[in-house]
Amino acid sequence: MAAAGAGALPAAAARLRRAVAAAPETRLESVRALAGLFREEQPREMAKESIFRDLLEILTGASSEIEQADKDSCELVDRDTCLLLIAECFRCLRNACVECAKNQHVMRNLGLISTSVHLIKLLHGIQIKEELLLTALRCSLQFLGNIAAGNGDSQNSIWKCAFPDLFLTCLTYSDEKIVAYCCMVLFTCLNSEKVRELLYPGNLTVALHVLKVYKEQLESEWSFLIVTDHLLKCPELVKALYAKLSNQERVTLLELIMEKVSEKNPVTSEEINLFMRHADFLAGCFKEKCEAVLKLTSAADTEDEEALVTIRLLDVLCEMTSNNGQLEHLQALPGLLETAIDTLRLTHLAGKQAVNIFTATHTMTGQEEISHPAVGFKSHLIRLIGNLCYKNKENQDKVYELDGIPLILDNCSIDDNNPFVNQWAVYAIRNLTEQNERNQELIAQMEEKGLADNSALESMGLEIEKRDDKLILRSVRKKPS
Repeated sequence: MAAAGAGALPAAAARLRRAVAAAPETRLESVRALAGLFREEQPREMAKESIFRDLLEILTGASSEIEQADKDSCELVDRDTCLLLIAECFRCLRNACVECAKNQHVMRNLGLISTSVHLIKLLHGIQIKEELLLTALRCSLQFLGNIAAGNGDSQNSIWKCAFPDLFLTCLTYSDEKIVAYCCMVLFTCLNSEKVRELLYPGNLTVALHVLKVYKEQLESEWSFLIVTDHLLKCPELVKALYAKLSNQERVTLLELIMEKVSEKNPVTSEEINLFMRHADFLAGCFKEKCEAVLKLTSAADTEDEEALVTIRLLDVLCEMTSNNGQLEHLQALPGLLETAIDTLRLTHLAGKQAVNIFTATHTMTGQEEISHPAVGFKSHLIRLIGNLCYKNKENQDKVYELDGIPLILDNCSIDDNNPFVNQWAVYAIRNLTEQNERNQELIAQMEEKGLADNSALESMGLEIEKRDDKLILRSVRKKPS
């Protein structure tokens, strides 16, 4: 089949040459035949520059016809054939680029990238949204994606011709395929240097549109990859984006950060430094907005967007502190531990003052409570406190001074609104008492005075022992079964 395609190429190229000056229908047939041949590798490799010159001439002619009709405010006599021809030319060029650096190079040198960008803008200006126009736009973007694939020179050429105008135009298009192909082109062209250009005045809108595309079209893999593989690698851009986003969009961004943080442990010093910078920023956001979660005590505010942001911030910080590469940095962040304890105290108090989502309950009924966004919030606060105290004497002592140990012990009973709260309390107490006699003694004294639930301590695998008039908190060794 490939040999047959290669054999047919000279005749198809000659037919195209003759068709350049022929009627639109004849041009369309010859271009369509070539597009079919270029699906095969051998014809692509054999293609001569003259073929792409002819395709450029046909595209330029079609572009001129559209411009002239637009300028004269008259209807293009054969608009449908013209749009079909443009789409077929781009389909042909798209196919010819596949894994063929030679053709990519020839097309770029002929100026097909700038011609294509010009034509896309021209097509966008046509005040119709019919299928033929959409097909032409889709094929043009696919061509740009293919000519850029694995080709740095083409990527730079597209960036120079298309950024930011073409991306701003196509990312907001009503057609999902056009938006997806635009994201593909953008992803293919981006690198660390170009990502920094998104910070320039006006360019940030491109990044904002990408995030909006991801939020509205969750199946859009390209928008996801743009954010996770490019945008999140620039902490300054993340800060600038966050400041411009709505609370709903912030939740989306935080969920994407969560995916990246959960993905794998950073291995290079550059990756670790990147996550530390994100951690600094997100911890600052959490400290600033943590009390917003108290709005959820009201049944009328269960969807408060600022509170939902606070919940997501806490989720990300828990995940970050679960990673050894970032833990020590977060443990040393000023105010983060204090904020977690203060927020736990406020939510715990709110749950005791009135019946709400922060009230401990053992009788879960219905779906309403289960789906409440604040379910597990206190559990996660205790998890964060436990992480921040892991093998860290300074933070262990800080929790003691802030009277946080009785607070954690008061939250260690089973609570349907906070799944696994008992397990996280066990974890936190163990981290607080490890090689810390003062904290051990405090818990032992609380148990002796009846201020700590002995059964809770037992569930943690701890018990109080009196030794030389001194109370000792120690681990219970399990008896062999």
